[in-house]
Amino acid sequence: MRIVMIGAGRLATNLSVALQKAGHEIAQVYSRTMASASALATFLNTEATDQAETLRTDADVYVFSIKDAALPHLIPVVCRNNIRALFVHTAGSMPMNIFEGHAERYGVFYPMQTFSKERIVDFADIPVFLEGCNEETFRQMEMLAQSVSHQVMRLSTEDRKFLHLAAVFACNFANHCYELSAEILERHGIPFDVMLPLIDETAAKVHHLSPKEAQTGPAVRYDENVIRAHTTLLKDRPTVQQIYQTMSHSIHQTALPNEELVYSPNSNIR
Repeated sequence: MRIVMIGAGRLATNLSVALQKAGHEIAQVYSRTMASASALATFLNTEATDQAETLRTDADVYVFSIKDAALPHLIPVVCRNNIRALFVHTAGSMPMNIFEGHAERYGVFYPMQTFSKERIVDFADIPVFLEGCNEETFRQMEMLAQSVSHQVMRLSTEDRKFLHLAAVFACNFANHCYELSAEILERHGIPFDVMLPLIDETAAKVHHLSPKEAQTGPAVRYDENVIRAHTTLLKDRPTVQQIYQTMSHSIHQTALPNEELVYSPNSNIR
């Protein structure tokens, strides 16, 4: 298929590389800045533009991989030039019907993964969640998705909202905890590298155990002495202290039936 990429960020970079490797033609890359468009286009050996009004009109598929807030503004501009093409966006939290009234064939192509421009991932193992405006459109999207991934699933807009929410907990919030860990270590001259075996083993365990079964640490059974000591160490960082207390309460609440709960975030541990 001939594809135009609308966006040149982290997801767009990884997806366009995967599509090109699968034999599709990336005919053009658009970004709001020519520098970003040119950087990806040069890597892919294709055209670049920062003018949405002058995008090619001979593509089979237009992939919107841009900030959610930009979709309502760009979709009418891009779609009006080739209303019969297939238009998809890659956003986890935006509805499919954002294309209604602008295109005849449209859908959502949502790869659930965290991406970086500096680290090109293997798309084959990334789950791709699809939604199409009709069955024929879905089948075309499915063929496209199956050319880059072994895990392709149908998912409605409503269910995708919860998938995206779950991904924020599993990825963004977990990574923020790594960041807080790194800051604590840095203050005391300890390299973050020492955490990597622990992080790797924690992630590896949930391939074989449920997250609940894999959970360890002082909050599971409420080790009051440890929790009190940790909370005291965070007295100069009230936001982080609150995160520690709320997380500890949530772990404890999840680990035990409600009637057995001992710890509450409002308890007198300071």
